Amino acid sequence: MTAIDETTPARLGPDELRTLFLFAELEDHQVQWVSENADVVPFPAGEYIVSEGEPARCFYVLLSGTISMSKLVSGDPVETTRTEQRGVYFGATQFYLDDESALTYPASVRAVTDCTVLALPAKEFARAFASWFPMAVHLLEGMLMGLRRNNSQVAERERLLALGKLSAGLTHELNNPAAAAGRAADALRDKVAGMRAKLAMIADGRIAGDQLKKLVMAQDEFVKKVRHAPALSPLEATDREDEIGEWLDDHGIEGSWDLAPVFVSGGLGVEDLEAVNAAAGETTLEGAIRWLAYTVETESLLREILDATTRISDLVLAAKQYSQMDRAPHRFIDVHEGLDATLVMFGRKLGGEAGIGIVKEYDRTLPKIPAYPAELNQVWTNIIDNAIDAMGGSGTLTVRTGRVDDQCVFVEIGDTGPGIPPDVRRRIFEPFFTTKPVGHGTGLGLDVSYRVVVNRHRGDITVTSEPGDTRFRVVLPVAEEPAA
Repeated sequence: MTAIDETTPARLGPDELRTLFLFAELEDHQVQWVSENADVVPFPAGEYIVSEGEPARCFYVLLSGTISMSKLVSGDPVETTRTEQRGVYFGATQFYLDDESALTYPASVRAVTDCTVLALPAKEFARAFASWFPMAVHLLEGMLMGLRRNNSQVAERERLLALGKLSAGLTHELNNPAAAAGRAADALRDKVAGMRAKLAMIADGRIAGDQLKKLVMAQDEFVKKVRHAPALSPLEATDREDEIGEWLDDHGIEGSWDLAPVFVSGGLGVEDLEAVNAAAGETTLEGAIRWLAYTVETESLLREILDATTRISDLVLAAKQYSQMDRAPHRFIDVHEGLDATLVMFGRKLGGEAGIGIVKEYDRTLPKIPAYPAELNQVWTNIIDNAIDAMGGSGTLTVRTGRVDDQCVFVEIGDTGPGIPPDVRRRIFEPFFTTKPVGHGTGLGLDVSYRVVVNRHRGDITVTSEPGDTRFRVVLPVAEEPAA
């Protein structure tokens, strides 16, 4: 039941209206207008007076009873306010603005007990209000536009600062494999030249064709072993180098301390050198050994170049995944892809050398969810960046995913920092609130994260914290819903 549905609506007189704080200071003709246009409407306990997202048709004032305000989070109503204070207002509270935000109810309001409300039609009230208080309307509109502009500019600055940090980390990460590939390519040039020289020495007529064929076959076997060389502990590598060094010394080959590490790193042992000895013979053994050593080194360098270029490709792919280039802005995604891409962007700050370990506890059975992936990646960036700062260069970052129920999945990002005090925790999602020193934070990172998760994705974001265990949990719906 609303004011526009009543054929004989109940009214409040001017004197009674003045008992409500909203109308106490109105001029006589203004309060008379309210008296003539506002309906007194009863609502039984349990009935919704307004529903979130529906057209904002009325501005309501509570006259009696208790009401509860709630917002939808992951499809479920979450109560935000409960009051019985006479005179509180709700519904089309931005009726005076010619703005899209004023077109729908921002929250739902339910009658907890039998209630009576005063209902003013929003459009008519907006016209009257503008004629009564034109300067106030201009001030309110200007304040709203200014706040939105400032929020947009500062949020853009926040994104640029985050992008700068990630770009520095990505540049560092790309430089390492690029430099390694360059060094390996330069060394490869010398090794290939040396291998050609040795090949000329062993093939100058002192070795028979069948022996050369056996050496080439041995070379192929060496290459295969290098490609699948096992990782050895320092102790294992030392023991094998001693064995090969002794064998080389016993066969009169100089420089065993240089050759032994080459063969060991290539996954070769004494038995492989014995095969070379059988194929080459004593007269050409040293030349054959050194030729095959060049083979092992060149293959190792090629493997190093391949590893480096693969790392570069992976980083570029991660950057593309993070930025969501060439992808639809809203689509069904595997939430783990964005998490992994974001972690790669923080590679310089994470891992053993950085002092912060990473633990991934992923539920790979999670379904794909409808999302704006680039915006979610910004959420992961803000939370992870704060976690890294909180740990101060030492600790463990834990990224966990799982199901809440059939309708929702969660992403949990935890750190082992000192924790967030309760007074800070209560304000942590407020715009411009930050505990960082001046110049080190705008206070919009978590505010942006909250709006992306709650408003854009109809999800929820919460934080729990105690010393050594702080966790941000993001809950996202599995079913596709219209974005706010």
